[in-house]
Formats: sequence, structure tokens, C-alpha cells
Amino acid sequence: LGIRTIGGALLDLGVSSRQLENAERGFSLMRNGPLDMRMDPRTSLTAATIINDYSEEELTRLFRELGEEPAARRIATMVVKMRKTSPFRETLPLARTIEKLVGRHGRQHPATQVFQALRMEVNDELGALQQGLRVLTARLERAGRIAVITFHSLEDRMVKNFFRNHSKEWLDRPEWPEPRRNPDYDLALVTPKPLEPSEEEQRANPRSRSAKLRVAEKIK
Repeated sequence: LGIRTIGGALLDLGVSSRQLENAERGFSLMRNGPLDMRMDPRTSLTAATIINDYSEEELTRLFRELGEEPAARRIATMVVKMRKTSPFRETLPLARTIEKLVGRHGRQHPATQVFQALRMEVNDELGALQQGLRVLTARLERAGRIAVITFHSLEDRMVKNFFRNHSKEWLDRPEWPEPRRNPDYDLALVTPKPLEPSEEEQRANPRSRSAKLRVAEKIK
């Protein structure tokens, strides 16, 4: 686009309601559709490829790390067993298999975290976030602000660490004779702690319940 500098940036991560409600995109737990989950249809990796081709160990790691799913091992074992005779191609059969295995506990669908992990893997969301933070911060004008809304603890941790690393003027390590200037120092924290939705907002928009907002300002 030829844009060299920007006055501010807002990253609203995750899946939009419009995408969730379109069954053909494969994000929905409640509407049947292909196990796709690609944000960019031009890419080749789909959720079906992951579910049917990844090893049991790879699926366990994926569900545990990206989905933070307590039953990661049990779900991975069941998926590998069932796909031998009936590969998973659609969303509802996978969601129902997980629900039958782990049962329902509370309001959240039991397959939510697995679907989240698949979506994040398909779209390399953490890699894209890391790249986006670097590029946008580099292009921010002085006094420009970057704001990030996350819906996942791994995303929030990445944003927190990025902002923290870029807001320290000095670095110090036990093996160094004295502190050194931080070459990445170019931000000031506007929100030392993340802003979270009020109870009123959560009632009006239940999907906001896990949202966290962090903001930093360019200082040089």
C-alpha cells in the first residue's frame, strides 16, 4: 500500500460474529459445515487436514498448548481412533464426538477449546500476531498508540511481553558488569494492566467475556 507511517493501530483479534455465523467457513460449533477454518481461502492448510493427518502426539500438543484443553490427550486418542474408519470432514461430527467424550460442564460447549486450537493452527495466529506487533510498532508515529484486544491467554501473554520488552529503557542480567540500553525501547505503557469488560458489557455481549485490551504509545 505504500504506507510508511501510521498515527495509530487497533488489533481486534479472533473471529468475527459474521465468520462464526457462516457455516461454510467451518468455525461454528453449532452449525454444520466443512472443517475449514481458513481466514484466507487461498492458503492450503485446513482444520480437516490437521484432524485427519496430525499424529496423536501432535494433536495432544496442539489441543493442550493452543486450546489449553485439560482433556487434550483423551480427545486426541479418540480422534485418531475414529478417523481410521471415518475421517472427520465436517464440524458437527467432530463437536459431537468431543461432547460425548468429555461431557458438558457449564455454559461453554466442550469442543470450544479444541476448535479454537484448530483455528489458531490453521491460520498461524500467534505468528501473525508477533509479526503484526513488530511491523505496526515500527510504523507508528511518535505519540501514536497501538491497542490490542485479545481473547486468549496466549495472545494476551504475547502482547504483554512485547509491550513490556519495548517499554524498558535499560536491560540488566547477572552476567553483565552493568545495565545496558535496550535497543527495542520505543514504547510507553498506557495500560499497565489490561482493561476488561464490565459485567454489564458481558451481559449485553457474552462473546466479550474473555476480552482484554492493552495499549501502548510510541515515544521515539
